[in-house]
Amino acid sequence: MVKWLLLACAIVCEVTATLALEAATEHPAWVVLTIAGYLGAFTALAALLRRGAPIGVIYGIWSATGVALTAVLAAALFGEELTFLIGAGIAIVIVGVVLVETGSHPDKAGAAEAAAAHGDPNGEAS
Repeated sequence: MVKWLLLACAIVCEVTATLALEAATEHPAWVVLTIAGYLGAFTALAALLRRGAPIGVIYGIWSATGVALTAVLAAALFGEELTFLIGAGIAIVIVGVVLVETGSHPDKAGAAEAAAAHGDPNGEAS
């Protein structure tokens, strides 16, 4: 549960920082929130890695969610376009993250069968 909260924090901080960066083009004071947001995002990501979260999965979820939320919120807040192609790109990124997440959990039953086939009576892969 803590890992998911840290990941959510990293995502919210990164999206906030990115949106504040856009706002800083008109009002430079927003740079403070940009710096704080990126600092918070990377601090949360580092905490996730210290807790043993796999970087490929964490980074994939963090970046894909950040891209999707930033695109949607930038359209809502700054009037940026949200076209069909952007939506399709977001969908493709999400599918990619799902594939990375799915691939990060080896088939334990398949590994046990393979180990047993190689003479390990405990069914443990070496």
